[in-house]
Amino acid sequence: MNKKDISASDNQVSSEEINPEEIISLENSQNSSPEDKSTDTDSSQNDEYSFGWNDYAEKTNGRYAMIGFFAILIIELVSNKSFLSWCGILN
Repeated sequence: MNKKDISASDNQVSSEEINPEEIISLENSQNSSPEDKSTDTDSSQNDEYSFGWNDYAEKTNGRYAMIGFFAILIIELVSNKSFLSWCGILN
């Protein structure tokens, strides 16, 4: 085995014999985010469709809102009128 110093976060860990599997697990624990460590299986964390207020519904709603916003911008650029004038609300 190798004799090396491994730095973990702020402190130094030294060992005479280093197991390669320990190095891999140490690297994985440093690279993982707090979200990866949570074992919460709440339906709001999934990107699958489910009824009610959840992340999937919020993402879908946001995407359709962005599509609508850019559609209005394109209408205004092509027609050279404001959207409200173009659809007849303001004359």
